[in-house]
Amino acid sequence: MAAWARAVRGLLLDVSGVLYDSGGEGGGVPIAGSVEAVRRIKAAGLKLQFCTNETQATREKFVKKLQGMGFDISMAEVTAPAPAACRILKERSLRPHLLVHNDLVPEFAEIDKTNPNCVVIGDAAENFTYANLNEAFRVLIGMEKPVLISLGRGRYYKETDGLKLDVGAYMKALEYACDVEAEVVGKPAKMFFESALAEMGVPPQQAIMIGDDIVSDVGGAQRCGMRALQVRTGKYRQEVNGSSSSSSSPNSRRQPRTLKDTEVMLRGSGAACERWKHLFFRAISWLLSCTAPLGDNRLKQARN
Repeated sequence: MAAWARAVRGLLLDVSGVLYDSGGEGGGVPIAGSVEAVRRIKAAGLKLQFCTNETQATREKFVKKLQGMGFDISMAEVTAPAPAACRILKERSLRPHLLVHNDLVPEFAEIDKTNPNCVVIGDAAENFTYANLNEAFRVLIGMEKPVLISLGRGRYYKETDGLKLDVGAYMKALEYACDVEAEVVGKPAKMFFESALAEMGVPPQQAIMIGDDIVSDVGGAQRCGMRALQVRTGKYRQEVNGSSSSSSSPNSRRQPRTLKDTEVMLRGSGAACERWKHLFFRAISWLLSCTAPLGDNRLKQARN
C-alpha cells in the first residue's frame, strides 16, 4: 500500500457531475451509487467536505435539494462561492452590481448594493442576456479601477438534457471588453480550496479532491498541494481529456491512469463503457480499500 494512501484523512467532493446531474423538473438526478458512496465515506470515519461552484441557488436551498435526493449532507459540510464572496465584499467595503441567478440573490441580502463599485458574476443561466451583460459591462467600464469578481470560471457543465455554458465564458467576455482580470472566488482558486480544507480540518497532504473537471477540480486541488482524481461522469468527455485506450496491457483496465501528467482515470475491473456512470462509487471503494490494512486496490497519485 502506498504510504500516502495510509495518511488520507479527508475527501473534498465536487457535487454537480459527481454526485448528481442537475436540471429537469426535480432539480437533478443522483448518479448511480453516489448516495451510497457518501454514506460509505462517513461510515469509514473519513472527514468530508462538499466543494462546489454551485451558484444557481442559495447554499440552504442547494443542501435541501440534495437531502431530498437522499444524500447525507449539511450546510456546514458545503463550501460554496457566494458565502465566500460576501465575506470579501464586506472586508473590502465593495458594493456589487450582481449578474447572478435570481435564486442566488438572497445570499447577498446583507450586502450594500447601492452605487456599485464592483461587479459580481455567477452562473446566471437565463439571466445571461445581452441587456444584462451590457449593463455589467457599462458598470465596469465606468470605473477608474474595475473590479470583477467571478463565482468560479468553469467553461461548461452537464445537466440532464446536455452540456450548458458556465460562468467562465461570460467572465471572459467582460474581461476582454473591459481589459480587466477577474478575481475568481470558487474553484480553481487556491484560497477556495484552502478554505474548504480549513473547514474540514485536514491539511492538503492528507486530503484528496474528487471531481469531473480536469481544470477546476483536479488542477486547482493540485496547485493547493492535494492529490486529485477525475471521474468519468458529469462533464467528462474523452475527446477533450484524451484517449486512454492505447495501452495493450491485460491489466490496463484494472488500474487508474495518469493523463497529461495531471489526470487520474478510474477504471473498474472489466467494466464495459455503458457502466462508466458507476465510477464514482468505484473510486470510493478504491479509496476505502487503500486506507484499510487488507486492501488490494490503489488510488494512483495525480502528478503535478
